[in-house]
Amino acid sequence: MSATVELLRSALQALTPEHLDIQDDSALHAGHAGARDGGGHYTLTIVSARFQGLSRVHRHRLIYETLGDLMQTKVHALAIRAFTPEEI
Repeated sequence: MSATVELLRSALQALTPEHLDIQDDSALHAGHAGARDGGGHYTLTIVSARFQGLSRVHRHRLIYETLGDLMQTKVHALAIRAFTPEEI
């Protein structure tokens, strides 16, 4: 598992996820501008009660806020699938 995935996983613990899966898709984007700049491409699937009552946009904003500077330094692209436990 890459160091960036571990950083993402650690930061996202603040959302007390019941399920958390982070896939590093960076190799699929080799040669892409974001890959050259050091930011990776990731797919995130997260299940958390913290998303209860939040729209999809608000869930994504909460994730971006939780990841903070990682979104500016380590992540070029993040595909997000965020669910409440009841939605699974």
